[in-house]
Amino acid sequence: MNPTEFRSRLLACLGGPWPDPPPLRPVLRQSTQQNGYRLESVTYEAEPGDPIPALVLIPDGVSASHPAPAVAVWHQHNGQWQLGKSEPAGLAGKPMHHTGVALAREGYVVLCPDALCFEERQAPQLKAGDFERYEFLRYVVAGKCMAWKNILDMRRAVDYLCSRPEVQPQRIGCYGHSMGATHTWLVGPWEPRLRCLVGNCCLPTYQAIHRHHLIHCFPNFVPGLFAFGDTPDIVALIAPRPLHLNFGELDAGSPIQEVRAGIERIAAAYAEQNASAQFSCFIEPHTGHVLSDAMWQKARDWFARHLRAA
Repeated sequence: MNPTEFRSRLLACLGGPWPDPPPLRPVLRQSTQQNGYRLESVTYEAEPGDPIPALVLIPDGVSASHPAPAVAVWHQHNGQWQLGKSEPAGLAGKPMHHTGVALAREGYVVLCPDALCFEERQAPQLKAGDFERYEFLRYVVAGKCMAWKNILDMRRAVDYLCSRPEVQPQRIGCYGHSMGATHTWLVGPWEPRLRCLVGNCCLPTYQAIHRHHLIHCFPNFVPGLFAFGDTPDIVALIAPRPLHLNFGELDAGSPIQEVRAGIERIAAAYAEQNASAQFSCFIEPHTGHVLSDAMWQKARDWFARHLRAA
């Protein structure tokens, strides 16, 4: 199946076109000075009446008169529904994943939003993962899926970054670990304003899920898609824009045999567009589902190359 036809099939499986974007209606809730950056708590609307809570990190010295490149950071899942934006923004969770703070200290404006069902986007009447399960099923019976909603929300995150006077809108990237990596390659085909993308430790193919009987987070499951392709085919639609992917050789959530085959498929898509240099991949030996120092260095280098040196 050619990329144009697969893209059309993918959109239908996701749930069809996204609605026209409403006004963002941004709200600044709080602003505090941190070490090297200003931290803002904000909301903006994904859909009418659906505000997304987010944290914005603005490096010292960056302003409307001195704008900077920006990176949207999609948080992980890890069964920690109480955590979302606060982990990459450095307010909670593991220091390994305080990536928004690290990027802000390198001079990027950083946006860390809550994904649906996490942190401030939970429902008090349903506990922990019950709300995520409910939302996934609610979208399925409406003819859509969780991935459709996640992509809509991430496109609105880019809208918000473009609205900020401190941001250079032609230099926006995104990064995610685990579920955040899934979000990275889900939104990539549908958001051309993302100049470069980095995903860390997540490419579970349907072949691997079935072979290993894996239970994964809901955004990985696009109803009906396996009749037309697999998750690497989604990633391939990002070509020719710059994309880097990290993997741990021993990561049970992304079995390496299928990952290697997927990488070949993605690399072929970039080669077909004479853009082989725009795709990079790193598989760290003897490593599992982590953000290692070597992986983070690859991510930092990719952003420096494609956002700062552009």
